[in-house]
Amino acid sequence: MEIRQLKYFVAVAEELNFNRAAERLHITQPALSRQIQQLEEAIPAVLLERNSKRVSLTHAGQSFYVRALSLLSQLQDATTESRMLAQGHAGQLAVGIFGSSILDLIPRVLRQFGYAYPQVEISIHPMDKDSQIQALRERRLTLGFNRLVPPESDIEQEVVRQEPLMLAMHASHPLAQQECIDLADVLHDPFILYPRGVREGLTVQVRRIFAEYGQQPKIVQEVTDVTTSIALVAAGLGLCIVPRASMNLRLPDVSYRDLQCRGNSQIELACLYRKGDQSSILHNFLKILRQFKE
Repeated sequence: MEIRQLKYFVAVAEELNFNRAAERLHITQPALSRQIQQLEEAIPAVLLERNSKRVSLTHAGQSFYVRALSLLSQLQDATTESRMLAQGHAGQLAVGIFGSSILDLIPRVLRQFGYAYPQVEISIHPMDKDSQIQALRERRLTLGFNRLVPPESDIEQEVVRQEPLMLAMHASHPLAQQECIDLADVLHDPFILYPRGVREGLTVQVRRIFAEYGQQPKIVQEVTDVTTSIALVAAGLGLCIVPRASMNLRLPDVSYRDLQCRGNSQIELACLYRKGDQSSILHNFLKILRQFKE
């Protein structure tokens, strides 16, 4: 039994006329008759009653017609699904995020990707950089976003943004009215640092900047995420150096100011994915992501 024979039988069952069914299928009437005969022999069962005046379905033919429609529908669904998966129009996109990376660029990229590929299921997984790299290797993530990631032989890093570092301070701070603040003027202020416990994190970069002045920051709190750090700034417990994306965290009494300092005053945001990954979904996502690169 062949798939085309099912299609031929459905056409005859719906037209109840071999000539009209043959025209619909763009084949000759004798060829159609042979295919229906071979189908009946393969079952074996008489599906159609034929005489010089009319064609009708037998009881077996009526049952087979219903099943044939279902089978052809399932086949079409399977074909469509497989094609969409192969083209990256369906499937799953698992994204690892951390800290302030979720506060600006990523939501906009995900929204655009969702518009372009509505059949792709998107899942977000908060993870630090070590967890993201491990999850990528285990194929639990499609890609990740993070900062200051050390080189890994099997992980591609694509820098998507360089952000200036900003100074978050309480609105009552004596320098809060200035648009730009020199770090030299606040070297001895209390500072809140994040993320605690992450190798090569923002804390390490802040310490390097202070070292340019021969100083170490006066740390009053070390926290694990930017939201907590800004909340502590709002409580008046200290200052915090954050990426510009953190400005989207609008808490009462928190002012963000441009930071002037020695050393590297920018921080990168990189997209991480497996080297050699041929995933169509990943390819489609990166194509949209690159439209947002500054």
